[in-house]
Amino acid sequence: MKTNKFNSFSEFYPFYLSEHKKKLTKIFHATGSTIVIFIILFSIYNNSYKYLYFTPIIGYGFAWFSHFFIEKNKPATFKHPLYSFIGDWIMLKDILIGKIKL
Repeated sequence: MKTNKFNSFSEFYPFYLSEHKKKLTKIFHATGSTIVIFIILFSIYNNSYKYLYFTPIIGYGFAWFSHFFIEKNKPATFKHPLYSFIGDWIMLKDILIGKIKL
């Protein structure tokens, strides 16, 4: 079994992208992350932070569903939680600016 060890996020990100090859996987990730942003903004606007409990459920739920049922691989979160979390947001930014095509 191959173990991927990364010394930096810049080493990790190409691996992260290779685990998100299918268009629908990227759409699910972007959707989950966008909903998380809206939940955070909604919570701040309404001064009601109980909704923040839903952010990991929504964010990881959309992502993990796409890995298990669309991409058919294990989420990188299981072995690289911090880099994977950062990767989700960088990938969303790259999708929004057109650096990653859907």
